[in-house]
Amino acid sequence: MTKILLLSDTHGYIDTDILKYVKQADEVWHAGDIGDLQVTDAIKKLKPLRAVYGNIDNAKIRGEFPENNRFFCEDVDVWITHIGGYPPKYNSRISKALKENPPRLFICGHSHILKVMPDKNLNLIHMNPGAVGKHGFHKVRTMLRFTIDGQKIDNLEVIEFDKRY
Repeated sequence: MTKILLLSDTHGYIDTDILKYVKQADEVWHAGDIGDLQVTDAIKKLKPLRAVYGNIDNAKIRGEFPENNRFFCEDVDVWITHIGGYPPKYNSRISKALKENPPRLFICGHSHILKVMPDKNLNLIHMNPGAVGKHGFHKVRTMLRFTIDGQKIDNLEVIEFDKRY
């Protein structure tokens, strides 16, 4: 069983509250808009990190992380990208590839809106952890954590922090 912490849209913000949850995970996944490599460096000091760059990320961040990250965690095919859309209206950049070879778990960020929903047509689960940074229109900072055990995605939990102001 692998314990995953999923976050996005840090926009350069990391603190001890976030890092407390990082320490509890086996792996951390970041769905883009990192904002500053200090964020990912702090996470990587504690746990393995899988990440993608987002639309606000500079060339240095884009040099370290890909636009798309597709991999297996245990027996679950995972695809992380920053701007992905939602079922059934996916971003045109990835829509064709997603429909031709859908993963089991599709993750994106960008919207700053936490959503977890199935796509019954593609037989996948879509996750967006919302935004855990302090920049953006969101009122509450959020992350997700869950487990992967073989093919099973389970124990999904929303982590909410105080208002961002």
